[in-house]
Amino acid sequence: MVPSPSTSSVNSSTRTWPEPARRLDHIEPFRVMAILGQARAMQAAGRDIVHLEVGEPDFATPDPVVEAGIRALRDGHTHYTASLGLPALREAIAGYYGERHGVEVAPARVAVTPGASGALLLVMAALFDAGDELLLADPGYPCNRHFARLVEARGIAVPVGPESGFQLTAELVVRHWGPSTRGVLVANPGNPTGTVIPAEELRAIHAAVRERGGWLIVDEIYHELVYGIEEPTAARLGDDVIVINSFSKYWLMTGWRLGWLLAPESLMPAIDRLAQNVFLAAPTVAQHAALAALGPDTRAILEGHKAEFRRRRDYLVPELLRLGFGVPVLPQGAFYVYADIGRLAGDGERFAADLLERAGVAITPGRDFGRHEAERHVRFAYTTSAERLREAVARMQSWLEDGQ
Repeated sequence: MVPSPSTSSVNSSTRTWPEPARRLDHIEPFRVMAILGQARAMQAAGRDIVHLEVGEPDFATPDPVVEAGIRALRDGHTHYTASLGLPALREAIAGYYGERHGVEVAPARVAVTPGASGALLLVMAALFDAGDELLLADPGYPCNRHFARLVEARGIAVPVGPESGFQLTAELVVRHWGPSTRGVLVANPGNPTGTVIPAEELRAIHAAVRERGGWLIVDEIYHELVYGIEEPTAARLGDDVIVINSFSKYWLMTGWRLGWLLAPESLMPAIDRLAQNVFLAAPTVAQHAALAALGPDTRAILEGHKAEFRRRRDYLVPELLRLGFGVPVLPQGAFYVYADIGRLAGDGERFAADLLERAGVAITPGRDFGRHEAERHVRFAYTTSAERLREAVARMQSWLEDGQ
């Protein structure tokens, strides 16, 4: 006789569940999301909060892109594409490198992915085996080392500071390269610092990595958001460099979840096979919309927003210095300021929590981005209007003058 559900079922509140995978012990939470959740809860309770914590542009997706997405829906483009992306979009991305950067890129080297995160996951799975090591800057975007951990590789955090613009150098790569090192990942510009690797230094890093038989991966998701200098794409270094990019930041398509990667053609069958198994394909509607994102009408809109980001940086950095923060390296790109609080406090997490609670200004503690001197740093994201930036500065000044 088969027992009835009432007698055979187990009360979930009393069951002892198996432990989750041990790799989770090495994957830390992204603290900024907890800060964002707390800030939103405070807003729901009636508090006015200035958001300087999340790295998401405040501008809406440009109208030409939105209209292209709507047309795609109405035209029935709601089915899977090929795993590597729409051929027309792969061609358009390759054309972007030729028109914008003067670099000839074959469409066959382009894979369209669900965001830059999807690109990074494919690259980690394609290049690294269990125990392989990947050199990364500390501070740096935390999810990169976690992607390595997902494929049982190890992200080796190399401490960097103002003397190298918070970026890896060829000398640091050579010094930290070990028997299990298989690659180097740099972000140009970087998050949380907004700093840029000089072109000659990036060439030297590439030479050092190639000499040792490794892979160089360059995250360029903020590459179009560089102010006052012309920074060549890493695609110029050769077709052995893995380049990651995204439509999220400059193109203002964060919620559309669309990115891409460039890789050697010899690696693309492996990338294709992985994409088929991991996520089938990037969002189809987003891919059709991205065709408009690369057009001249959209670029004119985006360059206006880029100019506004630069104005915000040029306002915020001097104000932070006036308030007593340290900004040892002027951010040359992205929309972040990585500020030293050493003259103001000794614990970045406590400082950020108090600033939110008492002044209604949300920022991110440096601990989110690594361990090297993290406790004495915080990140400001100037992804809000000039008016709100001025309000944030006024609130911080009042709070600091009151003795925190």
